[in-house]
Amino acid sequence: MKTKFLFLGFRALLLIAILSSCASKKDVVYFQNAGEFETIVDRNSFTPKFKVDDVVSIHISTLNEEASVPFNLFRGASANGGFAPQSVDYLVDQAGEIDFPVIGKLKIAGLSPEELRVMLRDRLSEYLKDPIINIRLENFTVTILGEVNRPGTYPVNGERITILEALGFAGDLTIKGQRSNVMVIRDFDGTKVYNRIDLRSKDAMNSPIYYLTQNDVVYVEPNESAVTSSQLDNRASIWVSIGSVLVTSAVLILTRN
Repeated sequence: MKTKFLFLGFRALLLIAILSSCASKKDVVYFQNAGEFETIVDRNSFTPKFKVDDVVSIHISTLNEEASVPFNLFRGASANGGFAPQSVDYLVDQAGEIDFPVIGKLKIAGLSPEELRVMLRDRLSEYLKDPIINIRLENFTVTILGEVNRPGTYPVNGERITILEALGFAGDLTIKGQRSNVMVIRDFDGTKVYNRIDLRSKDAMNSPIYYLTQNDVVYVEPNESAVTSSQLDNRASIWVSIGSVLVTSAVLILTRN
């Protein structure tokens, strides 16, 4: 009887020790089908477009500084009031428009920064000579969730960012992240579109979601190893309880004899 209890106890503990799962190399390596010294030409023609709720900075300047003043929005008093004026950004409203000084309403949703620059240059031609137009998206952020080391919302400098750069902000995927099926949730004027990308393949660079847009959400699902591990953790806790009872019973029997 003593031997049986000891055998069952040690068997339970052994099962706990070996109940583990690990991901294989093919599950975690990026761009597995890229050859050595292979040259990949970026054929992704992604161009960022303005969307509803974007905050856009637009500054107009010319050699004649006074002439360009009416075409820039500022808040604050002049130097006499003790305050330096600050530029005011434009919010793209639900109609996809901004209210531009002198010119009036401009529909910019769906336009790229360069297309907006061309439109403004054309509309300003009757007021200004050779205007310099600087345009910048001020609230460009992406959100990274799931099996990454530092999930969160990150600001983006510049007009575009790749999904790899965004995941770099989040400290890369954990070993438990599913690289073959990363989801990107994109908003088109209130309509959510769900896309997936396989980071294990070099073809990911040609995906329409390789370049992210304003307010994209990247979600990394747990891989099969993580799911299995979670299930085994629950089972292991049961085995720990059973093993503890069996070992305790065996010790009591041994001490009594």
